[in-house]
Amino acid sequence: MKTAKTISITLSPELLDKAQELAKREHRTMSELFREALRRYRPIDAEWDSLLRETRSIGKELGVTTEADVERLSDEFRREKLQSAGR
Repeated sequence: MKTAKTISITLSPELLDKAQELAKREHRTMSELFREALRRYRPIDAEWDSLLRETRSIGKELGVTTEADVERLSDEFRREKLQSAGR
């Protein structure tokens, strides 16, 4: 049988107020609110990691090593898009 563990967390007064308002509005306890937040966070975190791996791989193929490279490629893309649109 699983047992629950009690933890404590520190929140800024502003964040605590927002969390309490949200819990009240959704008729949840603070524990339910934070459990749901963690359940939602985990898949997003995994999706983000996957996206980062994919874009880093593409960046490596394109030779992107600095922010200046990203800016240069963005500028080239915009120029090509404008040219193909006949501008």
